[in-house]
Amino acid sequence: MWAMLAVGAATSQTVPVQGTNDQLNVGALFADQTLDVVTVDEGVSATTTAGANTFGMTVVGADAGLTSNQVNQGAVTAHGVVNVSGSMGDSSTIATTAVGNSGTATAAYGTLSGFMVQTNTGAVTARSQIEGDTAQAGDVIETSQAAGNSQGLLLVNGSMGARVSQNNQADVAADGGAILHYVAGTAVVAGTAAGNNIDLTGANQSAARVITDQNNGAANVTATKFTAYGNSNLTTTAATASGNNLNAANEGTLLDVASHQYNTAYVRAQAEGTSYEFGGAQATAYGVGNSAMASNANGPGLVLDNVQVNDGGGVEVIASFEGNTGYDAGASATAIGNAVSGYACNLCSGTMSATNSQSNNVDVSARSTVTVRNSGRAVAGVSTATGNNATFSVTN
Repeated sequence: MWAMLAVGAATSQTVPVQGTNDQLNVGALFADQTLDVVTVDEGVSATTTAGANTFGMTVVGADAGLTSNQVNQGAVTAHGVVNVSGSMGDSSTIATTAVGNSGTATAAYGTLSGFMVQTNTGAVTARSQIEGDTAQAGDVIETSQAAGNSQGLLLVNGSMGARVSQNNQADVAADGGAILHYVAGTAVVAGTAAGNNIDLTGANQSAARVITDQNNGAANVTATKFTAYGNSNLTTTAATASGNNLNAANEGTLLDVASHQYNTAYVRAQAEGTSYEFGGAQATAYGVGNSAMASNANGPGLVLDNVQVNDGGGVEVIASFEGNTGYDAGASATAIGNAVSGYACNLCSGTMSATNSQSNNVDVSARSTVTVRNSGRAVAGVSTATGNNATFSVTN
């Protein structure tokens, strides 16, 4: 990763900075970590990260141009395991991340023009696990994140014009879970998998015009999390899987997004939790072929041109919880072929221009199950399957 930084006393006199990045990885990457724990007081921390190509460019108080081309052909695997027999302590965090191509572009108090291309053909897997069938824990956060391609765009009182093209042709998986005898605090176990992912964040009166092309031709994109507790206070088991994902959120004068997404992968999100005795337990699973969200929360203008096609393998989502005795239990499963949302602030004299085309050509299924074998206080289940969903709003 490299960065370019330019600061001038008079930015209007700054000569534009040009950046070019070309990265090719053909070898396999494997990051593995195992912690064997008996008893700790404060907690356990384990971070495991594998990335084939990573790149970052930042301009501050300057105008710049960027051309970036990232290609990965090797398998990328991140594997983190915590084995505990006694106590994990008060607060523990276990994070496992695997990405084929990862890029960031930042414009602060300046202007950035960019063309970014990411191509991934190597399988990407992030797997994390807590093994402690006789152990206890306080608060626990355990996450697995996997993406074939991921691009971040950040603006702080800046402007950006960008073209981002992503092509993923390999399986992406985020899985694992946790087994613990007793959870005294809050346990969140979550997995997120995406074939292609783009995040745009603009703050402090920024403006952005972006064109994004995302093609996910992998066979599978899956996120699976399984948890098993003997006695638990508050627990969440969550899984999110998407073929293509775009999230653009700006606060400024203009957000102009042209988003084109095409997915043919089988998308599966599965979150299953069990606890013999429980206080509050929730299993949540969300799966979508293509997802695009664009919002201008503190500025007047949003322009959105959205095209989504979901084909090939279909979308399947499963969420379940099972317990014997406790208080509140719930499971929520949401499956969508194509989803788009646009938002503009009406208190900022907000206006929106939106064009939308969505085509879902495959099966979409959602299944939610809650089982309480003895007694509980409240049980809630939600199961939603949608082919195409579009929401546009100009509100507070």
